[in-house]
Order: sequence, then C-alpha cells, then structure tokens
Amino acid sequence: MIEIVGLKKVFENGFEALKSVDFTIEKGDLVCLLGPSGCGKSTILNMIAGLLTPTEGDIRFDGKSVVKTEPKDRNIGFVFQNYALYPHMTVEENVMFPLTVGDKKMKKAEAKPIAEKYMKLTNIEELKDKKPGTLSGGQQQRVAITRALVQNPEVLLLDEPLSNLDARLRLKIREEIRRLVKEVGITTIFVTHDQEEALSISDKIILLNEGVVQQDDDPQNLYLEPSNLFVAKFIGNPIINILPVEIKAGQMLHPEFSIPLERFSDERFKKGYQDGQYYIGIRPEDVIPADAEPDFTANIKSVELIGRERILNFDVNEIHSKSLVPIEVAIEEGNTQGFRFNLNKAFIFEKEGARIY
Repeated sequence: MIEIVGLKKVFENGFEALKSVDFTIEKGDLVCLLGPSGCGKSTILNMIAGLLTPTEGDIRFDGKSVVKTEPKDRNIGFVFQNYALYPHMTVEENVMFPLTVGDKKMKKAEAKPIAEKYMKLTNIEELKDKKPGTLSGGQQQRVAITRALVQNPEVLLLDEPLSNLDARLRLKIREEIRRLVKEVGITTIFVTHDQEEALSISDKIILLNEGVVQQDDDPQNLYLEPSNLFVAKFIGNPIINILPVEIKAGQMLHPEFSIPLERFSDERFKKGYQDGQYYIGIRPEDVIPADAEPDFTANIKSVELIGRERILNFDVNEIHSKSLVPIEVAIEEGNTQGFRFNLNKAFIFEKEGARIY
C-alpha cells in the first residue's frame, strides 16, 4: 500500500533529519513511527502528507509516486497534535467542513448524513451542537479523528494524538483508535514517542533514532528480539539491565560474577565472537531471586509496587539495576539477596551496539 524508498531530508540549516529511510506499510495496517524526540518520525509523517518535500527518495501509494502530488490530492486524513478544530464552529460543522470545500465539495444537506454516520461511529452524536472550547481533551480528540475519517481517506495520519491527554484517558482513547481504524479498515500511521502506546495498539512498529530505522517489526519482536542495543534499551518498562562484561577463555567476566559461556545456548548466537569487551542485556523479569547458586548478590536499595508486581532496585558494581518479581515475593528494602540470570532470555551486544546473542 505505502512504500518509502531511500527517503532523505536535509533542512536549509544543514540538519539531516532523515538518512535514507526504507519501509513498507500494508493496506489496513496500523503502524507506529516510534522514537525519541528529534529522530525524524514527524518529518516522515509530514512528507507522506505532502507538507514537506523529500531531499531524496520516493513515496509510493499502490506503486505510484506521490512526491509531486499536492497534499489535497493524496486522499489522506491528518489529525494534528493540537487537533486544529475551528473554535467558531459547532462539532457537527467541524466534522462536515472537509466535505463542503474543495473540488469535490457537496451541499450541506448531502454532507450532514455522512457526518452523522461517522459521529455515531465515534460516539460524539450528543456533542454535535457544542463548540470545541466547551469540550474535554478526549472529546476534542474524537472530533478531530471524525473530521479526518469523514473524507473516507485511504490513509489516516495521526501526529502524537494522545500527548495532550491525561494517563487514564490516553489508555481509553488509544483502545478506541485501534477499534475504530480496524472497523473502518483504514491504513493508519501513528507517530508517538511513547513505547507503551506503540506496543499496545500497533500491527507494526518502525523504531527510529537520529534519522535511521533501527528496527521495523511487529511489537512482540521488538521486545523479544531487539536488533541492537538502542532497541533493547528503548523498548520495555522497566528498562532492560545493561552491564559491561568481558568474554575471555570461555567465561563471561564481570567484577560481580563469572558465567561459563557453556550456559549460553549455541543456537542463540547470531554470529561468532572473539574474546573482548561486550555488554550483557537482561530484562528485569529475567533477573530472578535465587537463594541457591546465585550468579551475584546485591543489597536491595528500594522496592517499588506496581500493581501485581514489585520492582527491586539494587546496584551491580555501581550500575543501577532492577528485578521484576510477583507482589507475593517478600523481599524488602535493606535485604541482601542472591539473583540468577535467565540466560535463555539474555542478550549480548558488541560495544558498538550490534547484537550477537
């Protein structure tokens, strides 16, 4: 459906926002462009919309280049971060507006039933006579999405659409967005810097950093099979534990532990390795309390309660680390505790960040 080929963007001040980006999006998928601020995700969205022109590369809808196509002719719906509703119009007038302007404009009498159909779909019929200024953030969000959908676009673009909402409302609205776009069957691209948001609603995530795609994959694989150190550190909450280690003479060495390499599965090594400096990455749920034969011991600095689980915080040779345990595990602040690594779920990264295990 959508192909991004060798996309590059250099702004007039010389800033290189994108460094040759390639990916494809299948028809009907909900895809998240994810990454830290300044990674290039909104730049990509604006180029797909036609609001920015690429320095190099191509954007294709159904195999046809749209780089020289005007934004109004690309058949897209765009929901901006600030919703961009007309304050002097009612909700119904805002929703109808795209149908009553442009080359394909229709009379208000024709536009009204179409607007009503989509307002029913997004549960905002009872707001139709209100002005945007009287609505909550979540209600304004629904109006903005309805106004985009009413045009029956081939592609829906959402730029950080939940960033202005409180945490509880964000949960509710993101579920609604997923339900809505799947019900309508519309190809949707969603920009966010919130990995939890991306993991919860996406069919696919394209994770960017400094204008480069780090991994283009389904949400589960980004968590279970990160392609490099950046992906492993960016995806996951609580954050993954990363410890510097040395591989030497068949051992993984660290000031706090020594692990024979035979404990690692040969099948999980992605490529060969030599003795040298590496990082081991291990998620908090795979650092398991162990009274017998622990890999290391640590003093528990603090314990955080997060619903059904606890986070145990401790230092491993002055590097802050975490273990995620069930709420019933009775380990308290100040305890000295042994831990064992689940090496079937560990990762080993080269110093430059490439993953070897």
